[in-house]
Amino acid sequence: MAEDPRTSQPTSFPDEPQQPRPGLTTEMRTKPDHGEESYVGKGLLVGKVALITGGDSGIGRAVAIAYAREGASLAISYLAEEQADAEETRDWVDKAGQRCLLLPGDIRDRDHCAAIVERTVAELGGVDILVNNAAAQTMNEGLDSIDDDEMQGAFAANVFAMIRLAKAAAPHMKPGSAIINTTSEQAKIAGKSMIVYAATKGAISSLTVGLSNLLASDGIRVNAVAPGPIWTPIQPIAKSPEELETLGQDTPMGRAGQPGELAPAYVLLGSAEGSYMTGNVVAVTGGVPVS
Repeated sequence: MAEDPRTSQPTSFPDEPQQPRPGLTTEMRTKPDHGEESYVGKGLLVGKVALITGGDSGIGRAVAIAYAREGASLAISYLAEEQADAEETRDWVDKAGQRCLLLPGDIRDRDHCAAIVERTVAELGGVDILVNNAAAQTMNEGLDSIDDDEMQGAFAANVFAMIRLAKAAAPHMKPGSAIINTTSEQAKIAGKSMIVYAATKGAISSLTVGLSNLLASDGIRVNAVAPGPIWTPIQPIAKSPEELETLGQDTPMGRAGQPGELAPAYVLLGSAEGSYMTGNVVAVTGGVPVS
């Protein structure tokens, strides 16, 4: 009998402490489910090499675990402060019998974007899948509360880095390769307290279509995944304990999603199972429409 999707995962997160940036899984009271005990691979990515930004935790970790179990070698990019989380992700990749190259640093640095692609190619033999997942989430009360430096940092991490990474990776990609960007339901619903974040995610959705049009003639597919409210370390950074406790309860599904529930979408878009999919934004939002 199928599980009830309304209750198969936690529906509330009481007493979750707030965290400073960048946020760590190791510091979360209620640990996210990244598919550690549930994801079963089917050999869909055997022999592939994937570079995942923000691969230390949250959605990135879930994708790393799924890709490893599908047979891919991995490189994961993350901030140096997230080393403990990155090492946990590497342990799960190791258990799946796959290589995991750790690439600490800040993708807001243009030289770092080029460097992590080059290291991936040099040490793992190429790059078949680029998962642009790392992001900075900013919150605001009103226009006056938007900090200019924070705004520029958000666009640097969420948008400019994606372009730079695609620019660096595409020359190494062969027909059948894939780029997968993480956008958000905020690209469409644009909550009033997330003006800058929503603007970056809207840019990512447009960027996905543009890159798809540009690279389709080379046999490279470009798609995006639009998550809804997902239980990751990004949540305790910006939201109050009261907001965290009820996260996702306003969705049609009535709860927040778990990172492991996103991984199958990234597997589909990165594998031959999605061979005729490009220029799409795949919503994993608990029922919130994004089109």
